Amino acid sequence: VQLQASGGGLVQAGDSLQLSCTGSGRSFSRFHIAWFRQAPGKEREFVAAMGWVAYYADSVKGRSNISRDSAKNTVALQIDSLKSEDAAVYYCAVGKSLLNGAHAYRSPRDYTYWGQGTLVTVSS
Repeated sequence: VQLQASGGGLVQAGDSLQLSCTGSGRSFSRFHIAWFRQAPGKEREFVAAMGWVAYYADSVKGRSNISRDSAKNTVALQIDSLKSEDAAVYYCAVGKSLLNGAHAYRSPRDYTYWGQGTLVTVSS
């Protein structure tokens, strides 16, 4: 599976941003998909994922939405009301089978395939 993330850039604090990730080589419609982010000097952290249902990190809960389009083999992440602390490189990832769709996978170790990352910069 090859993943290509896009949609990053320079945004104003308070604005919304939509990131997209397109997969090729294999359909990820039957796998957990996720977004992580990594700020300079920090560890990669979980943002949002989707198994049977979507689940989110507390830092973005209520102002973000993850969605998948199985027909197009894409996954999107929208974050509203952007804050300076949202600035990071965002990575999409594909992980465990949806046979365990009820489980929430929040660790990078649970994901096998990764996109190259897209940089989000937030200006105040």
